[in-house]
Amino acid sequence: MTISRREFFVAATAMATLAAGSGVPLGRLAAEGRLSQDDLLSFDPVGNVTLIHLTDIHAQLVPIYFREPSANFGVGAARGQVPHITGAEFRKAFRLSEGSALAYALTSDDFDSLARVYGRMGGLDRIATVVKAIRAERGDRTLLLDGGDTWTNSWSSFQSKGQDMVDAMSLLKPDAMTGHWEFTLGEARVREIVDKLGFPFLAQNVRDNEFEEKVFEASHIFERGGVKIGVIGQAFPYTPIANPRWMIPNWAFGIRERELAEEVEKIRADGADIVVLLSHNGFDVDRKLAERVPGIDVVLSGHTHDAVPEVTVIGKTLLVATGSNGKFVSRLDLDVQSKKIAAFRYRLIPIFSDAITPDPEMKAQIEKVREPYMKDLTRVLGKTDGFLYRRGNFSGTLDTLICDAILEERDVEISLSPGVRWGPSLLPDSPITFEDVTNATAMSYPACYRMTMTGERLKEVFEDVADNIFNPDPYFQQGGDMVRSGGLKYTIDISQPIGKRISNMTLARNGEALEPSKEYTIAGWASVNEGTEGPPIWDVVSNYISKKKVVSVNPGMAVDVKGV
Repeated sequence: MTISRREFFVAATAMATLAAGSGVPLGRLAAEGRLSQDDLLSFDPVGNVTLIHLTDIHAQLVPIYFREPSANFGVGAARGQVPHITGAEFRKAFRLSEGSALAYALTSDDFDSLARVYGRMGGLDRIATVVKAIRAERGDRTLLLDGGDTWTNSWSSFQSKGQDMVDAMSLLKPDAMTGHWEFTLGEARVREIVDKLGFPFLAQNVRDNEFEEKVFEASHIFERGGVKIGVIGQAFPYTPIANPRWMIPNWAFGIRERELAEEVEKIRADGADIVVLLSHNGFDVDRKLAERVPGIDVVLSGHTHDAVPEVTVIGKTLLVATGSNGKFVSRLDLDVQSKKIAAFRYRLIPIFSDAITPDPEMKAQIEKVREPYMKDLTRVLGKTDGFLYRRGNFSGTLDTLICDAILEERDVEISLSPGVRWGPSLLPDSPITFEDVTNATAMSYPACYRMTMTGERLKEVFEDVADNIFNPDPYFQQGGDMVRSGGLKYTIDISQPIGKRISNMTLARNGEALEPSKEYTIAGWASVNEGTEGPPIWDVVSNYISKKKVVSVNPGMAVDVKGV
C-alpha cells in the first residue's frame, strides 16, 4: 500500500458546554511528509485545569507496534455503541480518513502496511516529552493521573518485581494512581511500593477482609489553577476473580457503588469543586456508574484498553478512554466555574515515536533499568512469516502461536490461553526475540499446567468465561477477552444467557464432537489456583519457536461467532 499523503488529527473537541451535551466535531490536518512533534502537541488551551491521563502501559518502556481489535462486540445497552465499533465503522464515527495516521493508531485496518509508514508508537521517554511540554505550557493547572496496569507484564518488570517501572514513573511524577495487575505482585510487595511512592495510590473499593477498613487512601483533593479537584481511585473490582486470590488473601474488592457515592459526597463536603474518578473498572462499567452515581464530573477510564478520540458525555459526566501500551496520552482542559465544568477541550495525543524527541532523562533511566536484562531481551528465537497480534474478542494470531506451542510442547489434545489484552504486535518477516515472547506472557503465575478435563467440564469453563465477557449487565463483566484455545472448534452465540452460549465443541484434528463424560488432555497457563505446577509459559513458547525457526500461524475458523 502506497501512501503519498499523511493525514493527521489535530483537535478532538473544541470547547463545549455540558448543557449542549456535545463538542465540535473532530478536525484534521493534512501534513505532507513526516509527522511533527509540534503538530502532535498542538492544542488551543481552555480554562483553569488540565488533566493528563495515562493507563494500561503494562510495563512497556520502549516503543512498540500494537494493533487495535478488529472485533469488539458490545452486548445489552452497549451493543453498537462506543467503544464497541471497529474498522470502517470506527473511522466513520470519528471522521477518520482511510490510511491516515490516526486511522492507523486507532483501528486494525491495513495495519501491516501502515505500520511500515508510521512506525512504532509509545515509549515512556516520548510520553515524558509530551507530559513535560503540557506542564510547561499549563504550569500549576496540571494534574497527571495514572490509571494502573503500569508495573507489570514485561520481562524487566517481572525480574525486578515492578521496580523498573516504579523508578521510571517516578521521573514522570504522577499526582496519583490506581491499580489492577499491580496486585499480582502480592500484598507485601504492593504495600512496600506504595509506602515509598511519594504520591497517593487511590482505591476506595479495596477493603480489609476482617474489619472492612480501607486498605488504601480512597480519595485526595488537589488544588490546581485555583480549583480544588477531588480524585477518587477505583481499582479493578474483580481482581480476586480475574487474578489469583491467594496473592491478595486479606483484601476484598468490588464495585462498591454505594460507597463510591458516599465518597463523592464526602469530598464534595470537604471542599472539592469538581470530582474525578480515576478508574480501572472498564469502559462499560464506568458508563453505568456515571449514569447511576451523581456528582462525578470526569471519569478517566482504564482496563478495557479502549482508545476513543472524543469525550463520551453521559449526562453531566465526561468519560475519557486513553487506550493502552503507551500509545496515547489524554489531555483534557476544563474551565471550572462555580463548582461546575463550564467548558472543556479534549485531545487524545497519539505517541508516534519517530515524531517525538525522547526526553533525555527518561531515556537514560530506561536504558539503565533494561541494561541488566538486555542479553535475554535481544536473544532471537526465530522468525514469523505472518503478522502476530493479540487484541480482539476471539481471534489473535499471537495467541494462536501460544496455543500451538502448548499443544506441541506439552503433548495435549486441547490448549488454553487467557484472553489478556496486553502484548505488542509483530510485523510479518520479523525476528521473534525473547522480549517479544515475554511481552505477551510475563506474569507472576506463569506455570503451564497439564491435566485432564471432561467435555462437560470444558464447556462449563467456556460458558463461565463467556458470561464474564458478554453478560448484558456491565457490573457482571469480570474478564478480558475470550479464552483462546488450540485443538478445539466451537460455536458461541453471545446473545444467549449463560449455559446456552457455547455449542458444537469439536476436536480440530478429526472433527469429533466432545463427549460430556470423556476425559481429554488439556494444557494451559495463568491458572489462578495456588500451587499450579508446570514450566513457565515463556519457556514453552521459546522452545517451540526455537525448534520451528520460522513460525507460520493459521488461525483458521476455530470459533463460529453468532448473535453479533
